[in-house]
Amino acid sequence: MASNDSVTYSQSRALLAIIKASFQAILANPSALVFSIAFPILFVIIFGAFRQDKGMQYAVAIQDGSDTTHAFYQALIKNPFVKIVRFSDSVSLRQALLRGKVTGVLAIESYLSANASPAIKIRFTSTTASGNTTGGFLQQLDYLILQQEATQANRIRSIQLLPPTIEEVRPYRPIDFVLPGQIGFSILFSTLFGIAFTFYGLREQLVLKRFFATPIRPINVLIGIGISRLFFQLVSVSVLIAFGHWVMDFTLHNGLTTFLSILLLTILMLFLLMGVGLLISSVAKVDSSIPLLINLFALPQLILSGTFFPVDVFPRWIQQISALLPLRHFNDALRKISFEGESLLACGTELGVLLGWTFLIYFLTSRLIRWE
Repeated sequence: MASNDSVTYSQSRALLAIIKASFQAILANPSALVFSIAFPILFVIIFGAFRQDKGMQYAVAIQDGSDTTHAFYQALIKNPFVKIVRFSDSVSLRQALLRGKVTGVLAIESYLSANASPAIKIRFTSTTASGNTTGGFLQQLDYLILQQEATQANRIRSIQLLPPTIEEVRPYRPIDFVLPGQIGFSILFSTLFGIAFTFYGLREQLVLKRFFATPIRPINVLIGIGISRLFFQLVSVSVLIAFGHWVMDFTLHNGLTTFLSILLLTILMLFLLMGVGLLISSVAKVDSSIPLLINLFALPQLILSGTFFPVDVFPRWIQQISALLPLRHFNDALRKISFEGESLLACGTELGVLLGWTFLIYFLTSRLIRWE
């Protein structure tokens, strides 16, 4: 007689098996690990490194040859509202003054007063680009001088603050910083996604393979795709510049010459990005990994390259990493050309980094590119 006993199916064991298999599938997907863990950790490190300065701080440069032994200077550097900044050369200092990145320059000159006692003269020089911080800093100077003179037993006035010298310069508007960053942001993602997915699709759909049966050279396929992408991006950049200039008063220092210089610089950056797009499409095994590879290349640059906020908000070690990134130098060169009126040749450092990246990317692409 057959047994009517049936084997009881364990729903809990089945549930645990499904949970385990699902978790293993998540771990097998590199995108999940990168977007859920790696990128958040990266962002925490970067944004957590923002300088935690309390209240308003006045960035001030000290003129070469100033008396830094006087008690006034020691009190100045200890003031929590004053940050002494240094520049490698006078050109960098001048650029910072024109952009309003420093409040001004202090010159501290020692001399002997009428009664032969040591004294100092303080000369403050700034530009109208720093007009929003000049008044507050002069108040801090007056306060420090009063503090120093109150500590002197003989009450002899030994610190003389000369009338400030404020140079009238072209105002550095927010759009002069924002628009170059948005140009870099625009061409970065649109070029990478456009080239990578286009070339990957042509290869996977065997379109490129069919070209080998025709007299056309494979390199002409790349050139054709590249020229169309180049033309589209240049039109986009031209529209952005025209809108920024005519609607929001974006500075084009030398007019048409500046505009053409920006386009030439953009062409170089586009060649670099098209090479990155080809490299990504050749390395990617499946189309779902293309966005991951693009973001691995692009997102850190967006944050570290002065696209949305100045690089100097970061500590020095992050700024040094930023100096290696191509987008940082593209943004810097755009701002030099547009606002300061520099020529392309004057942006030698920026061009050198961009050319170095371009040669490196195309060298790797020539070794790794896949046609089939």
